[in-house]
Amino acid sequence: MFVGWDWGNTTHAVAVIDGQGQTVDRWLCPHSEDGLRATFARLAGHGAPAELPVAIETTRGLVVDRILAAGHPVVAVHPNAFNAVRPRWGAARAKDDPGDAFKLADYLRTDGRRLRTLRPTEQVTLELQALVRAREDQVTARVTATNQLAALLAEHWPGAGMVFARLDSDIALAFCDRFPAPATARRLAPARMRDWLARQHYSGRNDPTVLVAKLRDAPAPASRLGEETITALVRAQVAVIRALKTAIDELEAQIDTALAAHPWAALIKDLPRVGTVNLAQLIGEIGPLLEHTASADQLAAEAGVVPVTRASGKSRAVVFRYATNRRARQALVRWADNSRHASPWARNIYDTAREQGKRHPHAVRILARSWLRIIYACWRDGTCYDPAAHERRRTEKTDHITALAA
Repeated sequence: MFVGWDWGNTTHAVAVIDGQGQTVDRWLCPHSEDGLRATFARLAGHGAPAELPVAIETTRGLVVDRILAAGHPVVAVHPNAFNAVRPRWGAARAKDDPGDAFKLADYLRTDGRRLRTLRPTEQVTLELQALVRAREDQVTARVTATNQLAALLAEHWPGAGMVFARLDSDIALAFCDRFPAPATARRLAPARMRDWLARQHYSGRNDPTVLVAKLRDAPAPASRLGEETITALVRAQVAVIRALKTAIDELEAQIDTALAAHPWAALIKDLPRVGTVNLAQLIGEIGPLLEHTASADQLAAEAGVVPVTRASGKSRAVVFRYATNRRARQALVRWADNSRHASPWARNIYDTAREQGKRHPHAVRILARSWLRIIYACWRDGTCYDPAAHERRRTEKTDHITALAA
């Protein structure tokens, strides 16, 4: 038996077919607790969940979690791949939810051996992944909110945006909150600035006279908005940024706790230039890939750090890999780029790629692929990465090659 599940926001279409492709059962499932319970009970009537695989056009979400929790193997079908095979059921490419459920089940019947079955990620890895993704979303929101504040100040109160180097720093936010409009800073002299900075426990090296000079050198605003309106706008935006910073701090504390309890953290914590957040990102994003890959090469492909070869006749092209886990690639290349500043081995790989004419992003992906082989070996063998041993083996290999050349 094979199951096709065409998911939707309010209703799901489910179809069950036999080994000959004949429809055994089909129905519509409301997106409600009663609807999902009734659907899994109905599926149980057609066989044991472990022997009833489900094809669906997504890899995540509540429905996928519920199907996995019910014990069914979940086979994720990429929407583009499914759309490409539609002509096998008719040249018109007809589409409707019940029909798609049948086609998914039939596609699973004929091509299931070529499709990847989802496996539940380990609980500790799943929780760490959720934390680092939530932090990344909040950081993106903070950057957006800071840019909005910068645009607001540039139009209505330019001086406030030029006093301190970072507008999202605590001291800059405190300044905008205390002096939210031009009129509030009209009498701000160096002595008064010094007193205010002392109350804020400012540890910067800029002299108050310099800060006041920056404020006075800024262009005078020509806003037609009243002081009260500007004050309200600026303080509201400052409150948003502060709330986001608080949320990020709380998430980072949770990440520290989750990382300390994760069994894989000790394996790669000594990688060069890998900080706490980046280590958590590597484990949270690369970890689920490690759990189902069979080789370092497969891991590199899943992480998107190897290209795709397209050859037909006399035409052959090696192109960028778009179909991949983008979050995993982003976390990996971000750290790989940092690693070359602390590891001679990594620096050599990067420099060699650059000398061969590779652009910076390409060279970093080449380095990331090399690091993935090491990460995969650490995970496979349960061995912690040792920078000293790695450098010693690299030196011995270099000396051996030099001796052979001589």
